[in-house]
Amino acid sequence: MRGTGFHRAARRHGARSLLVLSALSALGLLAAGASASVDATAPASPRGGGSAEIAVLLPDSKSSVRWETQDRRFLAAAFKSAGVSYSIVNAESSAQTQRTQAEQAITNGAKVILLVNLDSGSGAAIQALAKARGVKTIDYDRLTLKGSASYYVSFNNVKVGELQGRGLVSCLRASGMYGRKPLIAELNGAPTDNNATLFERGSDQILDPLYKSGTFRKGPDQPVPQWDNQKALQIFEQMLQRTGNKIQGVLAANDGLGNAAISALKARKLKGVPVTGQDATAQGVQNIIAGDQCMTVYKAIKAQAAAAAKLAIALLRNKPAPGVNGKTFDGRRQVPSVLLTPVTITKRNWQVLVKDGFLKRGDVCVGAYKRYCS
Repeated sequence: MRGTGFHRAARRHGARSLLVLSALSALGLLAAGASASVDATAPASPRGGGSAEIAVLLPDSKSSVRWETQDRRFLAAAFKSAGVSYSIVNAESSAQTQRTQAEQAITNGAKVILLVNLDSGSGAAIQALAKARGVKTIDYDRLTLKGSASYYVSFNNVKVGELQGRGLVSCLRASGMYGRKPLIAELNGAPTDNNATLFERGSDQILDPLYKSGTFRKGPDQPVPQWDNQKALQIFEQMLQRTGNKIQGVLAANDGLGNAAISALKARKLKGVPVTGQDATAQGVQNIIAGDQCMTVYKAIKAQAAAAAKLAIALLRNKPAPGVNGKTFDGRRQVPSVLLTPVTITKRNWQVLVKDGFLKRGDVCVGAYKRYCS
């Protein structure tokens, strides 16, 4: 941190001393402010210590806007309601930053960590560190392969992929392309994200039989590193180039990747190509009501956050774990899990997102999209 330098020497010793004391006081205030800014969402500890008993480690704000617009607010609300101290930080795509944030959380007194890993390797290392320090961990949304989390809270992610595959099939039927052997491109999620593997497994269950029968033709199929939307745009532009603009359906793993494909299609004036998505973002819903995206998958993050918060609080207080309804294999062991059910969103039912308080109508029905909301 940079302090304020003195540019003029004090004329007298007393004045110099006063200035030095004032500067030190200012520096102390700045340091306190910097410390507080690490997590502006955390309330003071109920016991007055100022430490955070539960720490949430979010992965980024680039792969999906949900982490900052949805998960943060719902988790904060759940912890505030329960009266426990908490911190919520975001690693912004850096595994090293997330490791440092975990170390800081443990130093600050965290007893439970909710982790959304950036990859299983770094996630497992964080969990090993926490375990060695007597801190319990919960995998939130993404499973850490061969980790040591006490619990896993997410949606049935194979089901998410199935909904995307079924959604694409339905949209191709509606567009009249189903019986014309459409060429399908697949934009899958980050290869380091176990959820992306599960999404693809689910969509493959729907699409692979159609490829095998010749009903659909399998086109370019590629993962997008770090769920990076700009990279997705470049990848999809290359797909269009290689196929001579003949792609007739896009299985996109989330709304950000879907929007990248839509941008490339629009740039080439290619219309009527069904594109899938996930996360029910405002942008994704805008694309749906405008007819550019055929569906998205709604995961009720408020319910997910509530389930994770209850588990974290139960671990903190050594109480029985609530809501566990299954187990998930992490490559080494079966992790007790809370798995919620995803829902398909289309132009017909998108307003359920508003009714649930997930999105505001004003988030969607603005600017050029107002005319689709009447």
